[in-house]
Amino acid sequence: MERGVLYGVGVGPGDPELLTRKAQRILSQADVIAVPDKGAGEQTALKIVGELAEGKPLLRCHTPMVRDRAALDAAYGQIAAGIAALLDEGKTVAYITLGDPSIYSTYLYIHRRVLSMGCTAEIIPGVPSFCAAAARLGLGLCEGSDRLLIVPASHRDVEDCLAVDANLVFMKAGRELGALRQTLDGHGLLPCAAMVENCGMAAERVYPRFADAPEDSGYFSLVVVKRDEP
Repeated sequence: MERGVLYGVGVGPGDPELLTRKAQRILSQADVIAVPDKGAGEQTALKIVGELAEGKPLLRCHTPMVRDRAALDAAYGQIAAGIAALLDEGKTVAYITLGDPSIYSTYLYIHRRVLSMGCTAEIIPGVPSFCAAAARLGLGLCEGSDRLLIVPASHRDVEDCLAVDANLVFMKAGRELGALRQTLDGHGLLPCAAMVENCGMAAERVYPRFADAPEDSGYFSLVVVKRDEP
């Protein structure tokens, strides 16, 4: 029996219309849809793909929201083993993930483990959240010789990022909004910052001035710092 293929499918930031035609084709042809589960019923990616997943078996991939490396490795290993078993049965599996699978995605840890088991795995790119947020704000991320630095907002030392001569994107900033705002203000960059919360989702909120954003904004809050903006 020929083994199946694992596809890591980027479904974009939230708007179903940003799902690529290739992602749609892969999802429609897949035998099983693997759905990331962070333990709090988080199924945003599944909502985006909508009817493309209807009637298909779902493989729920539980990943604890912890920083314990041993616990995470155990979870990734269990998920990869479950997917490999399906591939051995000749099934095609599509693992759906928000944005693009190559950018701060849990899928990458699964991808490498499945490949190490001798299986075939491919990455299907998606629209990154920071590109969608920039479009929503009407901003260019890079112009001319501009550089762009993409940072998880939980980065242990944001100060060193601000020292780089580049425009900045702070991803998943929800819990760090207060500290990030204070840090940007201390470097004179707060007037250059804008934010989008839940880009492309039903609860989307756009703040052209990051200073106006509430500190209780959600996990999917993305801050753009454009150094040449007033």
